[in-house]
Amino acid sequence: MRTPTTLAVDCGGGGIKASVLDAAGALPAQPIRAATPYPLPPGRLLGVIRSLAGQLPPADRVTVGMPGMIRHGIVVATPHYVTRAGPRTRVLPDLLAAWSGFDMRAAVEESLGAPALVLNDAEVHGCGLVTGAGLEMVITLGTGLGNAVFDDGILAPHAELSRGIGRWGLTYDEYLGEHERIRLGDSHWSRRVRTVVETFHPVYLWDRLYLGGGNARRITAATVARLDRSVVVADNSAGIVGGVRAWDMVRE
Repeated sequence: MRTPTTLAVDCGGGGIKASVLDAAGALPAQPIRAATPYPLPPGRLLGVIRSLAGQLPPADRVTVGMPGMIRHGIVVATPHYVTRAGPRTRVLPDLLAAWSGFDMRAAVEESLGAPALVLNDAEVHGCGLVTGAGLEMVITLGTGLGNAVFDDGILAPHAELSRGIGRWGLTYDEYLGEHERIRLGDSHWSRRVRTVVETFHPVYLWDRLYLGGGNARRITAATVARLDRSVVVADNSAGIVGGVRAWDMVRE
């Protein structure tokens, strides 16, 4: 019996990436990318996903990862797509209303004619990283901070840690986001990463923590050497590969 192929779509604040994978996570076609357009109501994002899918081989199912709080495929809140021009720009009330409660999974299924999973993007990333043993946590570093928790390989309910308040009244998105990394430089920013890891550890007491996302590679060697042995700096390709494994890790 033929195993299903998966269209994996990773929706970020600055770019949207897509690829089709086989059951083993291999890529029969190279990933493709489009810049995230703004302003971005749901219909426009669906249009970008549909356009990317049309440039790739057909797939049997779809996994979409996007920023924010997603519950059972429904958008509770999304931080970037409600803004006028992307991260750190003005929130538009009409976009806030359009995204709040939007059934993204049903919309993707109707648009592409295939069963879909829609998760927080860090959750999809984590599905490509975890081993399935014990309490494993994922923190992604990119436009902002993403997170996911897995218990013996099963995805736990999402907590949007990026909106938590850290030092100087900054949210963790603001404290570790790309804007601050550019302002501070990699060395200073890396020390902030270590501070956040040490802040979260007594809260979660993980067996393993993975630091992923596009900016994980920017953590300096000096900081990596000072992290606990339970912390792994991971490859960013997991955001796509996780699109396959997510189907076995999500309790619907």
